Amino acid sequence: MMPGVVDPGKRTVLFVLLIMMSSSVRAEDRLINTSKLEMFVDKLPDMPRVQGFDIVDGVPKPKSLDIGMYETRWKFHRDVPPTPVFAFGTSRAAATVPGPTIEARHGVGTCVTWQNYLPSKHILPWDPTLPTAVPRTRMGVPTVVHLHGGIDEPESDGHSHSWFTAGFRERGPKWTKAKYHYHNSQHPGNLWYHDHAMGLTRVNLLAGLIGAYIIRHPGVESPLGLPAGDEFDRPLVVFDRSFRVDGSIYMNSTGNNPSIHPQWQPEYFGDAIVVNGKAWPYMVVRRRKYRFRIINASNARFFNFFFTNGLEFVVVAADSAYLAEPVAANATLVGPSEILDVVVDFAKSKSDHAVLANDAVYPYPSGDPVNEANGKVMKFLIKKDPEADPSRVPERLVEYPAADASEAARTRYIAMYEYTTDADEPTHLYLNAKPYDDPATETPREGSTEVWRVINLTDDNHPLHIHLGLFRVVDQTELLDLEKFKDCMTKSNDAERCQVAEHARGQKLAVPPHEKGWKNVYKMTPGYVTTIVVRFSYIHSNSSYPFDATAEPGYVYHCHILDHEDNVMMRPLKIIK
Repeated sequence: MMPGVVDPGKRTVLFVLLIMMSSSVRAEDRLINTSKLEMFVDKLPDMPRVQGFDIVDGVPKPKSLDIGMYETRWKFHRDVPPTPVFAFGTSRAAATVPGPTIEARHGVGTCVTWQNYLPSKHILPWDPTLPTAVPRTRMGVPTVVHLHGGIDEPESDGHSHSWFTAGFRERGPKWTKAKYHYHNSQHPGNLWYHDHAMGLTRVNLLAGLIGAYIIRHPGVESPLGLPAGDEFDRPLVVFDRSFRVDGSIYMNSTGNNPSIHPQWQPEYFGDAIVVNGKAWPYMVVRRRKYRFRIINASNARFFNFFFTNGLEFVVVAADSAYLAEPVAANATLVGPSEILDVVVDFAKSKSDHAVLANDAVYPYPSGDPVNEANGKVMKFLIKKDPEADPSRVPERLVEYPAADASEAARTRYIAMYEYTTDADEPTHLYLNAKPYDDPATETPREGSTEVWRVINLTDDNHPLHIHLGLFRVVDQTELLDLEKFKDCMTKSNDAERCQVAEHARGQKLAVPPHEKGWKNVYKMTPGYVTTIVVRFSYIHSNSSYPFDATAEPGYVYHCHILDHEDNVMMRPLKIIK
């Protein structure tokens, strides 16, 4: 058992801790009826923008930032009282949910000291029967920040055991340093930053610790002619929340298996859909093209986005990388943590408004249909007068090397398991049937390419996120005689011994055109083997990493349904020379 991680066997003591350290356990939870809240009454905020570089004599230079995590109050809706939140900001007064958008420049480093100013107790219930970051003094909220999609040194990756409390008074067993160095040497694209503390990721993100990060490369991007500038190029950070009548965030304080996990639930879903910190906001737009960098920052909700008036999306990038060519789509499925970068041309609208909607069931893919509240996202009010539009969507975007499985140094099998009680209630989830703190079994060489065959033996779709690595999806094949194969895997956890090749002969699922580029997250279909080609090097150049990727504390890969990640669908990823 790692230092600073609670032994799941100490039930009595931990249940007392649960009561003591959560200020949100209540005998009665009175919720706001979201169907009574009027939609589209709050204007879409543009989050503060923080430049991650300096300009000296006209030349971009590295810059150091101090960004804090604060307890504050945030107004999510006109008719909801101010909500206690945890928020990122350059000061307490400037803290927002989501946090400021950090704008970095390709090839110019950004250093960030993430300061923890959070209180001694959490504002949400958490479950110490999970492997959890717990300070020795039982005081303080552990946090550590991960730059999702960043290709950076392990010491700055936000390892789950590298947590720290306010003032760095207590630190996790793999804490390395206070100032994180983001090299920004990778291809241009969209990233986001969020908490990654062991066992607390789901509650710290629910509390508000999220924000967008963009790496820009004018030499590559300006010739594309895409919509640009703060007015026409907007990050949209989308997530779901539920609220009590006092405005506080509602999270069920009783687990689905309370005798095993007093608080943990398999997935969190809220009925209010929030964009840039406002529930169902509106945005006034001109009749021209806009670029929207859409980040699904939900704990577990998938979105199938579409416009109610038939407007189409033109997808130009997915996750952190541009596509080779734009892809038009009327609807797009976006899993938790995925990023969809689209251009929308409001000049093509035949009406004066367009509602961005969602019809993805929850949990995905076999859950409940959406209702009126969680089926609407935001509204665009379109000005009547046409206008000249200097932007364009080019026929070609950015070409990166293809994924070549023949170059793979090795093939790995990654199996996804969910464990349940006799009543079929989930208790925990593992990758390759191993707990997180078991030694790393995935040890790729720096600069190598590998083939990973991801076997989803559960009923849920799991968005798999790989730190450091980028991958392309090349095949999705259904498993035949699934129960027989699952029984064998549960006993032996050996795909070859269980004759995976004999079972993976079913229906093929096509990879959606807009997801054929380089990704860092992909939705793993239940009952399928999804084959990905993973690259542990840059995709835009043959340059070596400007850091030691083999250093401690290493990296991880995990399901990005945060309730699964925390319990404990995550494994170490150790890069070797």
